[in-house]
Amino acid sequence: MFPTRFVHLEQARRRFGPRVDRMGVLLGATDPLADAAVEALANRTPDERERLVDQALRGDLRSLPTEVRSLRETLSALPFWADLDRARRGGQLLLKSGFFGGIVLGFRSLVAGYCSPAGNKPLAFSGRLREAAPRRLSETSRFVYQPGSFAPGAPGWVAAARVRLMHAQIRRMLRSSPRWNAAAWGEPINQVDMGGTTLLFSLALVDGLRMFGFRIERDECEDVLHLWRIGGWILGVDPELLCATEPEARILWELLESTQEPPDADSAALAAALVEGPVHEARTPEERARAERFLPVAYGIARYLVGDRYADALGYPRTPWRFAAPALRTLISGTGRLVGRLPGVDRLALEAGVRYWHRAATAGLAGAEARFELPSRMRHA
Repeated sequence: MFPTRFVHLEQARRRFGPRVDRMGVLLGATDPLADAAVEALANRTPDERERLVDQALRGDLRSLPTEVRSLRETLSALPFWADLDRARRGGQLLLKSGFFGGIVLGFRSLVAGYCSPAGNKPLAFSGRLREAAPRRLSETSRFVYQPGSFAPGAPGWVAAARVRLMHAQIRRMLRSSPRWNAAAWGEPINQVDMGGTTLLFSLALVDGLRMFGFRIERDECEDVLHLWRIGGWILGVDPELLCATEPEARILWELLESTQEPPDADSAALAAALVEGPVHEARTPEERARAERFLPVAYGIARYLVGDRYADALGYPRTPWRFAAPALRTLISGTGRLVGRLPGVDRLALEAGVRYWHRAATAGLAGAEARFELPSRMRHA
């Protein structure tokens, strides 16, 4: 009835009840609006496709294919529950995390996504991360950090809408690939995997910051969840998978983890490409030597952030640096209690965080813009 990726169902049903079977159905559900839009653009040249997408996102609906216009009209107004002030607070919390937020995004959020051996297949088939891990990390940072909001027409809204169409285009190509095993994996970039991605950028990121000693209260966590509840809606995630509270999000996260298989070889390859990216991308012998010296530190922090179960499955070495992160947690927690009492510290942290995320979002792009264009082919599919 369900894809074979969906495992341990009887144990899960005892714990989570009928939600388990509903999740199984959603493994076969995608995004009909975006799927129809990319199908309508399929016979256009890449340049013409991008021109029409840009035109649609500017709000110019003249001469657009009906399906593209329908998607744009759906995205023209946010749902009634969307609170942009609350989303702004959630975004500021992530921005203020600065360097540590970047470390958590790379070594916890993205890696946790790779640990799903079915969910990682679209990335594994693209071949992109093995070949250009720093670029992919910068693109993801660019998507997480936007200097605007998710209000229609703002930079975050445009990025999310483009990623939605990019996902639909990848889905279209994978469906026609003889390598795609729907019986094992379900639909490519299905609702469950998309819903899980919003948790990677919200709950998993908040949990990682808490592991570093950041004091994030439940209402602050739920501000971040609200940010990605709006983001997920723009991305085409089914509203029933968009969590409003921390307990809701935690139940969904635990259900996702408990019904997926252990990380596979693609998981390990993707995770290694991410952690070791600075070594392979070094431009001089000095840069490479410096990156190699830092590699044990990176693996130690990465192991701490994903836990021994996943780290062992991914083949992470057990470096002594894994003991440094808990010590760092104590330092950050204690410093935060003292510094938090100083006037103006929030503003300074936000300014520093904005500078950091801007650098992180552009570091691997070599001066190019992350446009999230519709790909024309999958390299290994």
